[in-house]
Amino acid sequence: MTRGPTRLDVAVGYAVPRKGLPSAVSFRRWVAAALAGRIREADLAIRVVGTKEGRALNRHYRGRDYATNVLSFPADLPRGLPPGVRMPLLGDMVLCAPVVAREARAQRKPLNAHYAHLTVHGALHLLGWDHADAREAEAMEQLEREILAGLGIDDPYALDD
Repeated sequence: MTRGPTRLDVAVGYAVPRKGLPSAVSFRRWVAAALAGRIREADLAIRVVGTKEGRALNRHYRGRDYATNVLSFPADLPRGLPPGVRMPLLGDMVLCAPVVAREARAQRKPLNAHYAHLTVHGALHLLGWDHADAREAEAMEQLEREILAGLGIDDPYALDD
């Protein structure tokens, strides 16, 4: 696996009980893998929330009235940092624990593997990757597969037979 950023600060906050959730160290490792070779320095925050907060954030920022698995808020959108502020702020990521757990069960995936996938996915969004059309989606999914394989995690898009 390629080395991650030369300086990476990942602040992880838990707004739900931590039992059964990945550690801050795991989140940092997954972010580092996603950013490896793509950015030299980064500061970002990850917040693990419950359904109520996840739904409120998705409704407020995306206009969708349901809790979703991961939300990414790049620091440079929409206004960016104030003039003169020089820091490697990448942005914020929110993971909704009940949604992630429900999806992992439904897809028969290990919970940690699903968190790793969504963390990588969210970090790529913070870097500007998107999946607005089929071509972009395939490119982003392929990159996610490669990053996760480097972490020893199976293809999250493989169909169960």
